[in-house]
Amino acid sequence: MKQKSTFVIFFALWLLVIPCFSFGQIPPQIITGLKVGDAKIVANHFYENIELVVIDRELVCSQAQGEQILKEFFAFNKPIDFKITHEGSANSSYAIGIMHTLNGNYRVYFLLKSKGGKAQIVQLRIEKD
Repeated sequence: MKQKSTFVIFFALWLLVIPCFSFGQIPPQIITGLKVGDAKIVANHFYENIELVVIDRELVCSQAQGEQILKEFFAFNKPIDFKITHEGSANSSYAIGIMHTLNGNYRVYFLLKSKGGKAQIVQLRIEKD
């Protein structure tokens, strides 16, 4: 009986700890979306209002507007590859990466915050490298 209660307590604690570890990671769908140039995949992780900087265009916009702007960027700059070069977390997670496109390389920075247990992008910057 004691082993069973120890197992139940251990399992319950493990369920509480897992979200703490998983939030520090960047959702793989974001990386895939940036790698293949799929604005819809990336925008699915946008917060309802996102701070977006794409080259020289800077604005705070809705999720739908952000998706459209990203779609336009990908239309002119078809990604070949995207790799994260640095990531970290404290109260929020962030990542910096390099996107290789047919028109050159871009530095990509995004900041994520957790809302309802889901990591959402609150800021996305794409700048010429």
